[in-house]
Amino acid sequence: MTDTEQLSGKVAIVTGGSSGIGLAIASTFHAHGASVMIGARDGARVERARKALGDERVDGAPLDVRDPAQVEAVVARAVERFGGLDILINNAGVGGFEKIADQSLDEWRGIIDTNLSGVFYCCRAAIPHLREHGGGFIVNISSLAGKNAFKGGGAYCASKAALNMFSEVLMQEVRHDDIRVSYVMPGSVTTAFDGGRASAGADWKMTAEDVAEVVLDVVSINRRTLASRVEMRPSKPNK
Repeated sequence: MTDTEQLSGKVAIVTGGSSGIGLAIASTFHAHGASVMIGARDGARVERARKALGDERVDGAPLDVRDPAQVEAVVARAVERFGGLDILINNAGVGGFEKIADQSLDEWRGIIDTNLSGVFYCCRAAIPHLREHGGGFIVNISSLAGKNAFKGGGAYCASKAALNMFSEVLMQEVRHDDIRVSYVMPGSVTTAFDGGRASAGADWKMTAEDVAEVVLDVVSINRRTLASRVEMRPSKPNK
């Protein structure tokens, strides 16, 4: 099997797929033969990403994962366009780094609703289609912040810690439907996630493409095996 055939015939949805880690995953999956539905809040960026990948195996739609109706519509669109669903990548996420006493209610709700409830909505919508297609993969993009607390990260750390446990429970619930659930926990990655701070002096950090390669490995593993939890970190961080 050549690299371009690795996911041939598979259908994937990537949330938060218009930039950063999500776009890298969408691009990598497409390059390896998958049909890909990209969803993200900014419709213009979704369209740019769709055009950049640029063929009949790519579709995109505006998607705010906090809205269950939008989630259902995007999942249904992917199934109708490509004939089923094999892989769900829950990548959409937001951060907000304020001390707990100073954090606004809107910011707290936005982080929890996107990073945790949004994943629930996507899984709930996708699982019936994965079952109908004979199984598949759900990969949740978490963070090392889900196990390593830091000041100013109350909402973000809590959302990712809860996502990890959610993933563990879901893995046990759907494994006998041949749906394999994994969560990937990257550390420092050079993206614009934190408003650009991550890119300053960032040669030592991982790239979005590094994460995408690991996600590709997770969904390409033999059916008898599940990499249920993957931690990623720079091999040589700053001292």
